Parts: sequence; C-alpha cells; structure tokens
Amino acid sequence: MASQAFYLLVSIIVLLSAIVVSGSGSVGINYGRVANNLPSPEKVVELLKSQGINKVKLYDTDATVLTALADSGITVVVALPNELLSSTAADQSFADNWVEANITKFYPKTKIEAIAVGNEVFVDPANTTKYLVPAMKNIHASLVKSKLDSAIKISSPIAFSALKTSYPSSAGSFKPELIEPVIKPMLDFLKQTGSYLMVNAYPFFAYSANSDQISLDYALFKDNPGVVDSGNGLKYSSLLEAQIDAVFAAMSAIKYDDVKMVVTETGWPSMGDEDEIGASESNAASYNGNLVRKVLTGNGTPLRPQDPLNVYLFALFNENQKPGPTSERNYGLFYPNEQKVYNIPLTKEEAKTGQSTPVNSNTSQVPVAGEVSKAKVGQTWCVANGKADEKKLQAALDYACGEGKADCSPIQPGATCYNPNTLEAHASYAFNSYYQKNTRATGTCEFGGAAYVVSQRPTYGSCEFPTGH
Repeated sequence: MASQAFYLLVSIIVLLSAIVVSGSGSVGINYGRVANNLPSPEKVVELLKSQGINKVKLYDTDATVLTALADSGITVVVALPNELLSSTAADQSFADNWVEANITKFYPKTKIEAIAVGNEVFVDPANTTKYLVPAMKNIHASLVKSKLDSAIKISSPIAFSALKTSYPSSAGSFKPELIEPVIKPMLDFLKQTGSYLMVNAYPFFAYSANSDQISLDYALFKDNPGVVDSGNGLKYSSLLEAQIDAVFAAMSAIKYDDVKMVVTETGWPSMGDEDEIGASESNAASYNGNLVRKVLTGNGTPLRPQDPLNVYLFALFNENQKPGPTSERNYGLFYPNEQKVYNIPLTKEEAKTGQSTPVNSNTSQVPVAGEVSKAKVGQTWCVANGKADEKKLQAALDYACGEGKADCSPIQPGATCYNPNTLEAHASYAFNSYYQKNTRATGTCEFGGAAYVVSQRPTYGSCEFPTGH
C-alpha cells in the first residue's frame, strides 16, 4: 500500500508539473476604427477567424460591429468611452440604460466577456479621473440587475505612465497623487468583483526615448544577455516582462498582491518619423512575433512565472485618421485591404514553427489591380487605395502630377502605362512616381488615406513600376 501511495503521489506531481509547464496565455487583438478605408465589420470577422484570432478588444460598443461578431465564437471586450464617465458616475439610471442598449441587447450571441470603463483615464486631458471608480461601480450594479455580473468583468486600462518608478522592476510604484484617490479604490473594486487590472504597455516608447541605454534585442524579445534586477536578483530577458513586473511590484507596494493583470495594449509600429527610433517593419515583426511565441508557448514573468501572460496586440489595422506622429497610423498587423504588413504567428501551432518576417520575404500577392512580382528586401512602392473615394483619388492624382511633380508622362494616352485606363491604375503609377522621387520618405505615400505602401512591385498590363535610385 505504501508503494502504491508513493507512485500515486509521484504521478500527481508529474501531472501538476506538466500542467504548469504547458500552461500558456492568450493573444487577442485591438480592433480600432479611426480610419476611413477599413473593411466592413463582416469582412473583419472573417479575417479574424481566418487568422485563428478568437479574442478582440473594441474601443466602443458599435452596433454593426457587435452584430457582426454574433455567433462568431470570438470573445469581445467592449468599452465605455471617457466622455461618458461623468454621466455614468452621476446617474445609476444612465448606467442601466447604457448596459441595456449596449450589453444585454447583444449578449450572449455576442460573447462579451469584459467592459473597459474608460481608457487611460489618468492621462485624459478632460480630467475624468474622479469619475472612474464611481462609473465602474454603477456599470457593475447594472450588470447585477441583469444577472450578468458573473459573466462579464469590469476594469479600466491604465497607461504605463501611471507608474512613478518602473526601474528596476522591483522598485515599481504608482504616482503618489493617484494612489489614494483612484488606484486603491479601483483595486479594491477589482478584488471584490473577481476582475483584473488592464494595463497598456509599450516597450517601443521606452526604447525610442532611451535607445542609447536600452538594448534593441532586449526590447524585441531577441537573444540578449538579460538585465538583472538589483532589488530582487531576478533576471529579465525582455523589456515588456520587466514593465509588467514593475506594475505587479507597484500593486504589491500598496498591499494588493492578489490582483491579476491583462496587457490590454502592446505593439510596435512598422513605420515612424525620423525621430521615432526603432520604428520599422522588421522590428515590428520581431516584437509582435516573439511576444506571441512567448505568450503561447511559455510561462509568465520572472516575478509571476505561474501566471500566464494574456495580451491584446495593438492593432488589427493601420488607421489612417489617427492624429499624432507617423507611428500612430502604423501599428497595424494588416493594411486596410487585409494584406499583412508583416508575417507573424498568431496561433500556438504557428508559434511553434513560424518565423516573424517583413512581407518582403512573402510571395503572396498584394490585392491591387494587376500582377505583382517579387521584390528585393528593402524595396517598397506606393499604390492607390482602391477603396478610397473617387474624388479623393482624382484630387490626389492631380496633385501628384501637378504640384507634386511626379513623372506622369507614361500614363498619358498612347504611352506605355496608359492601359489599363482606370483611375486606380493611373493614380498608383503617379503616387509611386512621387514616392520614389521623394526617396520613399515617411509621409510621401499617404495622400490623405488614398494610398499605401506595398513591398512587392505592382504591374498593370505591360507597365512595370520603377524603383527609386
């Protein structure tokens, strides 16, 4: 009997060990829509399913999007915008009506699993911080009335800038002015409701501002010597893990050791302005690809190795109407035409074998009129967005051929690139001429959203697009 008990104990230990080792987190994606050239929500849902993405985070509760997601099997995080925080905090009936119109109307056909109440509220210029926790409590009370409080969690994404100190990770601490008014009450609420802290963390920002001190390989999850935390001796091999543990340390410092965390935004831009160091297609492919591998095949962070990492990549599409530097419009994994910006694994099966590469090494075709041919690494072209408004395309074509001084002689009647005689083909040639003439500089292939960059040479009939010199 003793030997049987011993072998049973060993079997249990082995089983538990296997569970711990094989434990992996989840990867979702942020579906932002600050653009005028995106596919329909129905097409987006098909894209998500085709890529094996089963978790998505929204920035609102748009009815067409939530309807498209119904019966898709995709779990959804929706959002109550910052501008509704004050009304939600002040009036329980407002919260009840919002939940009725935006949650119960769609659930359970649409698998809403969480509500993000506000987004990065602490840095909101409208100073809505004081409304945050009361709004979260009122939305929760509304869910209780609808008997949805156990199915749908409530949280609020905080920016990493909510920390006063993040290095070393063990010294992580929140800004003092936030702790008593909002951090502690929010963490109390999360504990009481069995929810989790949402955190937006971007190693890109830290690297870009401190590239002389931070190793690029460390930021991109590549092989590197690692960084040893001087406070607790833990060794970190990636900047994101160090940032996550800094938030855990900040919570621990104020006696909240048992609140879980989800990284609700993280990503790397594939293009940026000259002063945005590190913004490139290859770096974006490395960061997001290596992160997915870490999440789906590895364990947690050095401080919380048994807690799986759960992340939402930012973002699904490049969004051409986002304000700010060029990087803001270039975080997408996909162009609006559903072509990949670069190749990364998105499922556990892909993560075990796939490589993260710029699309330069992918021979799939760019969905524009005409054929494409393989390009040398580093070459790019500019083409018209066929989904752009016709008037916008024509105005952009007129600019490129006129004030922009593009070489438009090949698209004149009888010339080599006149056929096919379509606005999209002519605009593509003109846009590319302008783009190459301006040495493919950042911002020279935008035309107000009427154009985008591709990494394979477009051809229309017998017309082959030139490269820069």
